[in-house]
Amino acid sequence: MPAVPVQFISSRDNPLLKDLRRLAQDSTAYRRQAQLWAEGDHLCRAALLRGWHPQTAIFSESFWSLARAEWTQCATKNIVIQDALFAGISGLVSPAAMGFIIDLPADMAVQARAPTVILDRVQDAGNVGAILRSAAAFGFTQVIALKGTAALWSPKVLRAGMGAHFGLTLLDGVEPEVLATLAVPLVVTSSHAGLALHQLLGQTRLPMPCAWAFGHEGQGVGPELMARAVLQVRIAQPGGEESLNVASAAAICLHASATAALS
Repeated sequence: MPAVPVQFISSRDNPLLKDLRRLAQDSTAYRRQAQLWAEGDHLCRAALLRGWHPQTAIFSESFWSLARAEWTQCATKNIVIQDALFAGISGLVSPAAMGFIIDLPADMAVQARAPTVILDRVQDAGNVGAILRSAAAFGFTQVIALKGTAALWSPKVLRAGMGAHFGLTLLDGVEPEVLATLAVPLVVTSSHAGLALHQLLGQTRLPMPCAWAFGHEGQGVGPELMARAVLQVRIAQPGGEESLNVASAAAICLHASATAALS
């Protein structure tokens, strides 16, 4: 196997460092640069396991001599950066020692019959990433993020997703009109109205495949999605809390669909 070219960077004025810093710290830079920054061995390994091929592999100088062949032979080129400069790029409190620059995937078409998660103005990056993890864990293969939702490929969402992104079909920042393409029933969540989820499970009335819609952290699912839904579901809360965190609610609902499909 031919050696992958290596470039060493020791100047903070190098233009690549400016591009990397934007990718690592700006939530929408990936759209302008058409590239992703996957920082840390966990995200990098997840990308490789799913068949993603990085354009460039980035290493801190102190880690370069320790890097395994699976890291140093997977990209078109390797770049080694002085440790202090690498730390200045990172968006993490404790910077990782490596990362990948990956080309942003082309826009994807809606998969009409895929088990789907719809995000309606879910704005917290941690919530969005956690929902993507639940979607991947429970067999939902497509996530549609409507405009107003946190950018799916932003650094914070990518980190919170813990690699789930690389196994999902993702539609980022789209208009509600694309939902007309879906050929699976739409189920919406509510904190106070609709049928109780545990009752639906007991009556085997939970459709699968389906599209679950989860809404804004404060306002919930919007009226347009409510009007499209065939089923409105609430989660019983015997402890008396007013509502659940949207990521927690999503995990409960998606798990319920997955287990209903298995029964």
